[in-house]
Amino acid sequence: MANPFSSFIDGFVDRQGRLCSLLILPLCGVVIYEVVMRYVLNAPTIWGFEMTTFLYGLHYMLGLAYTELNNGHVKVDILTARIKKKPATILSIVTSLVIFVPVLSLLTYGTWLFAIKSTKMLEKNPTSWAPPIWPIKILMAMSFTFLLLQGLSKLFQDIASLKSRS
Repeated sequence: MANPFSSFIDGFVDRQGRLCSLLILPLCGVVIYEVVMRYVLNAPTIWGFEMTTFLYGLHYMLGLAYTELNNGHVKVDILTARIKKKPATILSIVTSLVIFVPVLSLLTYGTWLFAIKSTKMLEKNPTSWAPPIWPIKILMAMSFTFLLLQGLSKLFQDIASLKSRS
């Protein structure tokens, strides 16, 4: 049985992931528009390439936690595929505590510092279009926060499953 924290985080990440998957629609729209403008009308936009980069980047970043929820990240399971469930769960807990949580905690902290600094100066991209970039940096920090929370949810679920086997 999942604890309330894990249930809440899993539900939130599932909804957030499904919602962020819809970013593919405006991404396709911008790409099609840019291709038509550039190759059919010979009038490329100054914003098309940058907008596709922003949309794809957000689509990718906001999908990290959803991918973790659905166990979709690439991993080498040579060892865990050959051992029993209990030792595999212990290994998952140890790697979460030693690698995942510390690394993602530092990454999340750093991206929030980066986003706050960018927001304070209302940073713009140094291009001819010059769109504000601080909202993208906030969303990037949020995506690492979601991934960290999803990793903690998995850690708590692993601990609970280990306790239930004892």
